[in-house]
Amino acid sequence: MASSPHTGVDLRSEGPSDGVLKLIIAGRLDSSTTGGIWRRASTAVNGAHVANVLIDATGIEYCDGAGIALLVHLRRLQNKARGDLRIDGLRPEFANLLDDGVARVADVTGATPRKGIAEEIGEATVEVWRDIQILVSFVGELGAGLAYAAIHPRSVRWHDALSVAEAAGVNALPIVALVSFLMGLIMAFQAAIPLRQFGAQLFIANLIGLSMLRELGPLMTAIILAGRSGSAFAAELGTMKVREEIDALKTMGLDPVRFLIVTRVVAAVCMTPLLTIFADLVGLIGGAVVMLSLGFPLITYFHQIQYAVSYGSLVGGLVKSFAFGILVAGIGCQRGLQTKSGAASVGESTTSAVVSGIILIALTDGVFSVVYYFLGV
Repeated sequence: MASSPHTGVDLRSEGPSDGVLKLIIAGRLDSSTTGGIWRRASTAVNGAHVANVLIDATGIEYCDGAGIALLVHLRRLQNKARGDLRIDGLRPEFANLLDDGVARVADVTGATPRKGIAEEIGEATVEVWRDIQILVSFVGELGAGLAYAAIHPRSVRWHDALSVAEAAGVNALPIVALVSFLMGLIMAFQAAIPLRQFGAQLFIANLIGLSMLRELGPLMTAIILAGRSGSAFAAELGTMKVREEIDALKTMGLDPVRFLIVTRVVAAVCMTPLLTIFADLVGLIGGAVVMLSLGFPLITYFHQIQYAVSYGSLVGGLVKSFAFGILVAGIGCQRGLQTKSGAASVGESTTSAVVSGIILIALTDGVFSVVYYFLGV
């Protein structure tokens, strides 16, 4: 048993007993007292050669960055010895600092503390459950914000909404046109070979019209917006979160959902159906190019599309695009608000926004397909 010559902190060791070394730290663990026990604590952990180290932190009254650095250092020493270190009784505010310190050390060194399979599964389960709770809460806040905007239209910052609509919609026209044109062109060429065997190349128009208006037009537009606009929303709000601008808005009594997110969602919802119509038209033009190259006149292609495609196909695709617009903008903004501290967190939020957006788009598209099937649309 040993005590520090500094009166501000006390370090005692018990054991090793039954393969466990117990370190008891009490008092103020700050920059002026941590140096006095750093070497003795490190020597105790290194010299014990035990599989488990237990630090009793119940008596720690105060802990700053220096104390957190000591705890992180001891944990790293025990991890290098392929052992486990557990800290009991640490106050919640100090525990949060410790978790942040471990994460920063892992980012710098590129190594993370060794975890078991059960621990990783448990952490993943808790993270998924917590994410679902946050998502449900965000959907409620967003719904309330949109309802308030519908009742009080003057509360919406329409100038910012128009700016977002220009960035997310108008500026996306070139990439949407390119992808849609190539989709129509590729599908027509791929269908031409098997249909030629049956002398039914004329029905390429049916394939292009139905697939573009009902499925590929809304789907490809939504995926492009998820990678382009959804990631931009997450990066913008994530940067504001890191710079504490979101906290400043709350301090001034402004609701971030109504002030920042409603405008983005309204702009995305308005622009996604328009982009979808544009994508449908350009996709049909891509199919027309192939039909002309196969010797069919343009008027024949036009009449065949009129025969095969109904207004229900167009409306069904536009309903999908409306839902996709809400998903893309909503998940992008929600991931941005979830951004933690640090520049790396902005990149993580952006990646999460794109991945989550595409997954939700695919799931929603599947739901629409089942519903349309039973409705006979």
